[in-house]
Amino acid sequence: MTQKLHIIGGGMAGSEAAWQAANLGIEVVIHEMRPTVETFAHRTGNFAEMVCSNSLRSDDDEQNAVGLLHWEMRQAGGIIMATADKHKIPAGGALAVDRDPFAQSVTDALMAHPNISVEYGEITELPKDGHWIIATGPLTSQGLGEAIQAETGADALAFFDAIAPIVYSESINMDVAWLQSRYDKGNSEEERKAYVNCPMTKDQYEAFIDAILSAEQAEFHEGETAGYFDGCLPIEVMAERGRETLRFGPMKPVGLTNAHDPENKPYAVVQLRRDNALGTLMNIVGFQTKMKYGAQAEVLKMIPGLEEASFARLGGIHRNTFINSPTLLDDQMRLKSQPHIRFAGQITGVEGYVESAAMGLLAGRFAAAEILGKPVSALPQDTAMGALVHHITGGAEAKTFQPMNVNFGLFQPVEGLKNGRRGRKDRYKAYTDRAKAAWTDWLAPQE
Repeated sequence: MTQKLHIIGGGMAGSEAAWQAANLGIEVVIHEMRPTVETFAHRTGNFAEMVCSNSLRSDDDEQNAVGLLHWEMRQAGGIIMATADKHKIPAGGALAVDRDPFAQSVTDALMAHPNISVEYGEITELPKDGHWIIATGPLTSQGLGEAIQAETGADALAFFDAIAPIVYSESINMDVAWLQSRYDKGNSEEERKAYVNCPMTKDQYEAFIDAILSAEQAEFHEGETAGYFDGCLPIEVMAERGRETLRFGPMKPVGLTNAHDPENKPYAVVQLRRDNALGTLMNIVGFQTKMKYGAQAEVLKMIPGLEEASFARLGGIHRNTFINSPTLLDDQMRLKSQPHIRFAGQITGVEGYVESAAMGLLAGRFAAAEILGKPVSALPQDTAMGALVHHITGGAEAKTFQPMNVNFGLFQPVEGLKNGRRGRKDRYKAYTDRAKAAWTDWLAPQE
């Protein structure tokens, strides 16, 4: 075998791309700059390290587009989903993992694969020949980012992302907080009590919003502007959009009953989700923040039940990178100006661990087929992966392109079904049934 596949970046997308290609018989080299070159958000040199949430979101493959993406990845033998299932921890209807053992297991599996080798060090230029996948994620190094920008002629490749704080479980006051998943979702008692809930009265909520709005925030460097992805907004930005925004977002009180005071419905609720298998760490759900550390700890301790909270990690803000894929990539994720280079993961303009890994899965399979000289049939747009890759490589409006999660709004309509809320359940089931059949048919000749 003389043609190798080179993958820059060992995150979710790079790991999945390497696994897929290697299992199809391709010799793969993963180029990873960590731990030689560190980033703001990463703590280790492991592959597939989860730097923000530890959740892969809904695992419902009949009524949720993310759950459907889980299903498609499992059917394709994806390493990310197989490892997530191995290190799953209770999270109601979501798939959350014990993040450190998860990343270590992915790393061990890739390092043990006979077709995969690793080269450590930073790559700062675009490769001129060979077969390459750039899967450098949201924290693409400055040198490589500048090389991509020069090649694509883009005005900018960056927006900003924020990470949520993590609290030590033992420091939560359970005389105030209680355990319950929203709407009691889950197939076991542990799943139905996977979240810690901290209730707020109207007065407490109003005071909390005031504190957020007046808190000192992290400053940007000269020349940086704050363009945020709408699905991962800092709580300060949400509060600035309206005093009720948080109460209709991560602090919504619906589907919950205060175990300490069942008769009085909370005005707002802050939820924390288990961040490791031991349950010693809890992630504050949806509480990405750019407040400075001192102000952040002070504001968060206003949350009932967190008055004496100890933080394993406070939130922070970091630069994120993505290209304008609708104008730059073809339908097999190749850079139109240099088709020996593919892009995968968040840098393509998808948002979320699952979507990033899914784009890695496709890029790895596309590259392997090209190296092997095998034809690849068009990816059905009726699948979750097909709908997502179609969106980022041509379906989205290039002028307003920003990172996108997978959702049923990207799917082609199913004829004869009712629109509106009443017909939504049947419509989503029709989407997922159609997608599963199409994905199974597309995979069959490649296996």
